[in-house]
Amino acid sequence: MEFVERTDERTLRFGPTSQKILVLLLGGASLALSGSPLHYFRVIESVNKDLKRINRYVLHRNIKKLYKSRLIDAKDNDDGSTTIVLTNQGKKRALAYQLDEIRIKPMKKWDKKWRIALFDIPEQHKKARDALARLFLKMGFYNFQKSVFVCPFECSDEFDFVVEFFNLRPYVRYVLAEHIDNELHLKQHFDLL
Repeated sequence: MEFVERTDERTLRFGPTSQKILVLLLGGASLALSGSPLHYFRVIESVNKDLKRINRYVLHRNIKKLYKSRLIDAKDNDDGSTTIVLTNQGKKRALAYQLDEIRIKPMKKWDKKWRIALFDIPEQHKKARDALARLFLKMGFYNFQKSVFVCPFECSDEFDFVVEFFNLRPYVRYVLAEHIDNELHLKQHFDLL
């Protein structure tokens, strides 16, 4: 497979097809591309049904775009095929796409415990702090105080994922509490009455 000269990733916009390719690669799949379109379509179809609808031209165009932007890299194999892998920049971009989709799912039966995320993030990390606060809200947390967010549902995995993504582990804490003094308001907010 021949790729064109690389460009800066910030100059290109990525549509749903490019986003799907990045997230697919992040999930551990590799697109082994050979001269035979049947071969790589077989790989893609077995991994993600959404990619079934991508035609060969669209797939090639998006892969070239991702390569130019340095989000993926290509490795030639001994058998003549090419393996596409994520670069570190590509992993970050794919994680960002996953962040857009992350939500806390309500439990079937509430365990009567509160999950509290609290942080004290230095001013030098203001952008990450603000993005984290917005994401907590989008995920389903309630903004209890300026840097305190509450959720009644199990969310430790989601919490860990976003804190690690923003690289803010030293400044953020997760508390599991059985009682909050004004929890009636929270129960109303989360429809737990």
